[in-house]
Amino acid sequence: MTSPRTGSEGHTPSSAWELLLPAASAPARARGRSLRTALREAVRSGRLAPGTRLPSSRDLAADLGVSRGLVTEAYEQLTAEGYLRSGRGAGTWVGEAVRAARPRAHDLAPRTPGARADFVPGTPDPSLFPRAAWAAAHRAVLADLPHRELGYPDPRGLPRLRTALAGLLARRRGVVADPERIVVVSGVTQAMTLLGFALRARGLRSVGVEDPGSPQHAGLYASAGVTAVPVPVDGEGLTLEPLRASGARAVVVTPAHQFPTGIAYSARRRADLLDWARSVDGLVLEDDYDGDFRYDRAPVGALQGLDPERVAYTGSVSKSLAPGLRLGWLLVPQAWTDEVVERKRTMDLGHPALDQALFARLVERGDYDRQLRRCRRAYRERRDALVAALAAHFPGAEVSGIAAGLHVIASLPERCGSQERFLARVARAGVAVRPLTDCAHHAEPDERVRLVLGYAHVPPARIHEGVRLMAEAAAG
Repeated sequence: MTSPRTGSEGHTPSSAWELLLPAASAPARARGRSLRTALREAVRSGRLAPGTRLPSSRDLAADLGVSRGLVTEAYEQLTAEGYLRSGRGAGTWVGEAVRAARPRAHDLAPRTPGARADFVPGTPDPSLFPRAAWAAAHRAVLADLPHRELGYPDPRGLPRLRTALAGLLARRRGVVADPERIVVVSGVTQAMTLLGFALRARGLRSVGVEDPGSPQHAGLYASAGVTAVPVPVDGEGLTLEPLRASGARAVVVTPAHQFPTGIAYSARRRADLLDWARSVDGLVLEDDYDGDFRYDRAPVGALQGLDPERVAYTGSVSKSLAPGLRLGWLLVPQAWTDEVVERKRTMDLGHPALDQALFARLVERGDYDRQLRRCRRAYRERRDALVAALAAHFPGAEVSGIAAGLHVIASLPERCGSQERFLARVARAGVAVRPLTDCAHHAEPDERVRLVLGYAHVPPARIHEGVRLMAEAAAG
């Protein structure tokens, strides 16, 4: 093979042209395109450095065994694009404008790589995803979906899915569900963001949030120009006097299973919260993130069912199917519907239609109910395993909260020492945990180590092993 010359550095190694050989052996109809692509990649990757002189079209065509016309066309195209430069009688050179680099894609997904045991809360078990049912639904939907459904969708979501969701939420969660007021969203995160923009549009600049509560709320509402105001939680739920004193007219709550304390709001506190909303012409934002997972009794119905005009209700399939689907719902009071729908329209023009049709079919055929029962059995078994492991390896530990959801609060014995020392030791042992103080806006010193332990994504045998490792590290 002919080795191209550079202006001052002699010969470029022939290996710089070896990556063009696959392009030269491509099918005839694709050979020209393949050659142009290979040359671009050679320049971008730095295999052909700026200033490198390319062989003549005749020589390169002979070396590659292709027509001279293909090489000439490739040179002309890449010269027009700026990858190459040429002058009459002066040959063809790699241009100076190209900066050789191919950036790598980094994974920013929230994971704990390298952990021997992972008890970070908020993660379901993706291995429970119903692949067979999803694949069957995919085939059926592709066969039956009208062509028009693949156009730009109603920003609220497919009517078929909104109708199915209305029936599901009314039946399972006691929600007063009008399909015309349901908006299909990319999970609870987008629902909260949409409501944040709607609040700001109405001149509301603050929203009450539970303390302790979800660490994400402050950032979500800040992105919409709304300040999150922490409001203490007691044994019955969010406390009303601090909420009244805050001046906020909107509040975010998790009444079915408060995160992270694990309590269920009392009937009295639920009634008081709605009275507050009526008195200030306000809005309650109900996050029902794991309301289907109650293990000791039937789940408490949603707060929204008591006053649909004062409560916006949101949930998702993140804990029941998979977070990666980015599929949820938002049910808004009539007075807020137009603002939320318009914001959804301008944000993304609506959720992907195919995924909506797939989920609608799962709901209609009962597959989603079966999935919920499957998850509930698995998560109950894992909660029991975690409680038993804590009793065995941390005698005297206290587990608080109702038997529900995907996490527990564990208060470890005083002999475990300070929280700082404990966390450092278990981290060195490769055990990932989250202290309760991470969920508090104003964390106060605590004499005991209190952890928010997630268990849904950990098989029972791994739960026992992880708690054992944690106990050994704490004993140090």
